Amino acid sequence: MGRAILSDDQWKRVKDLLPGKSSDCGVTAADNRLFLEAVLWIARTGSPWRDLPTKFGYWHRVYVRYNRWAHKDHWVRIFDAIADNADLEYLMVDGSIVRVHQHGAAKKTPT
Repeated sequence: MGRAILSDDQWKRVKDLLPGKSSDCGVTAADNRLFLEAVLWIARTGSPWRDLPTKFGYWHRVYVRYNRWAHKDHWVRIFDAIADNADLEYLMVDGSIVRVHQHGAAKKTPT
């Protein structure tokens, strides 16, 4: 899929945690990896759901599935599993891009 967000190693760690596998009851998911890539694209870019590129599928279906997973705590289980094996070797926060909430900004006072 070109420029994937998830590496193959990351995918291997989470794929068995995702609902919709052929071994699960109910409907088998068409492509869990593509769906997860779509959600990560939204999270990474901060774009509205309607701007999701068509290569990920119809935005509304992706959103509905994302919302359904949120209500069933699937995301919590996925993030808990990933957090157990965090690789924080190169963790950096660049303060030049972090915005301060309007109430956190210093007020200028007349001198």
